[in-house]
Amino acid sequence: MLLLNDKLVELGGFPDGTLLMKQTPCGDDAVLSWYYDNDRELVALIYLTQHLKAHGVKRISLFMPYIPNARQDRVKSDEDIFTLKYFAEIINSLGFDRVEVLDPHSTVSEALIDRISIRTPRDNVARVISEIEAAEGEKPFMFYPDEGASKRYSGMVELPYAFGIKKRDWKTGRIEGLDVSGEGMSAKPVLIVDDICSKGGTFLFSAKKLKELGAGNIYLYVSHCERSILDGELINSGLLKQIFTTDSIWRGENELIKVIPCK
Repeated sequence: MLLLNDKLVELGGFPDGTLLMKQTPCGDDAVLSWYYDNDRELVALIYLTQHLKAHGVKRISLFMPYIPNARQDRVKSDEDIFTLKYFAEIINSLGFDRVEVLDPHSTVSEALIDRISIRTPRDNVARVISEIEAAEGEKPFMFYPDEGASKRYSGMVELPYAFGIKKRDWKTGRIEGLDVSGEGMSAKPVLIVDDICSKGGTFLFSAKKLKELGAGNIYLYVSHCERSILDGELINSGLLKQIFTTDSIWRGENELIKVIPCK
């Protein structure tokens, strides 16, 4: 989904599948917002940005809360295509005055994109904590699924926390279990915080372990939630009281998922 100054940009098409777009120029300044749905939108973003420049728009900013290709932030062999790097090169070539993102998946993304402005999830997490406190009568105990998430988020929240230590099959890369470093969540509501969720396997293992340790209601906040969560066990496990996410890439509807608008 593309917006220009908060107005939806319609993406039409010709019979051969190529894009058909119309857009009235908008003065000296423009803000493009890209809520990623598919790679076709990248082509549209290129065309639209060039169109605005050709019609005298002097300053163009991009709000891109989710960074596409963020998971491919390294390569291990010559056959691996470094899609994040090449994606960043395309974005950089468009010469945006600023590229604002939300809670990027890795520091590699931050390094590759020029003039990047990073929005942390601090305000979103604070909002979720307030909602949990109102529902539960107390603030939640914080849980971060791995040490990396702990380092990233624990400084944003001044509440007791623990973090997970994943048990992984290094041949397949699959997570087979999870231990917990820390204590104190017994009978308390717990809020799990991380950046992205696909099918939710890590959070499923986390919730199971937390329940074993006596946790009360378990909540989850992720900045970016893929629709594939509906295909995983987590959503129907009964282990989570509520999932909070933003509309950066989430387009579905589920009674368990509550959406916090990015803007």
